Amino acid sequence: MVCFLWAAKIGGEIQTKKLSKKEFGIHRFARMFTGIIETQGIIKKVTQKGANKVFWIKSPISQKLKPDQSLAHDGVCLTIEEVKQNRHRVTAISETLDKTGIGNWQEGSVINLERCLKIKDRLDGHFVQGHVDTVAICTHKKACDGSWEFSFQFPLKFGQLIIEKGSVAVNGISLTAFNVTANSFDVAIIPYTLEHTNMNTVNVGQKVNIEFDMLGKYINRKLSLSK
Repeated sequence: MVCFLWAAKIGGEIQTKKLSKKEFGIHRFARMFTGIIETQGIIKKVTQKGANKVFWIKSPISQKLKPDQSLAHDGVCLTIEEVKQNRHRVTAISETLDKTGIGNWQEGSVINLERCLKIKDRLDGHFVQGHVDTVAICTHKKACDGSWEFSFQFPLKFGQLIIEKGSVAVNGISLTAFNVTANSFDVAIIPYTLEHTNMNTVNVGQKVNIEFDMLGKYINRKLSLSK
């Protein structure tokens, strides 16, 4: 019998449940990413459709994708709608456009891409849902003899969701935050990451997508309900 065992412990005892083969087949689990960027894509076409925007993206993995598959674009989980050779199409609804930097994408924009995590894959980054919390503004950028340091400022209301040396996803990239304040943090970028992601295009004043560690969100939620 095929079964799936899950566990969760946030302020309480661990609860487990086994799903039968039949149950397993009808459950659709949330997609998960790791923040380790797989490749980059180029925006080839942007179309406004009502309140939404439709994007055609060219990338090395586009031809391997299938409709209804999830893919993280600069950290935003979007559903593949159509694939044509080395291009794929996605739609961002108004909610996504309002809360992320996707609305700024133009033809020629370079974006980070990551396919969802497979069961039994190594988790080299951290758990990333592809649900961007907010955008942050790059306030400082400097070269550090072989690496780069970036500073980002975000809305104050998210201050409880990030900690010193904690994980944060910036444009979908799993990074470690330091010099954390109530509404800002720094990250260090090694040459490999700079070369293989769009961090090399981020400059002072530019907005990036931010997803805070989901463990912090659950803990913050638990504490707020306990008051």
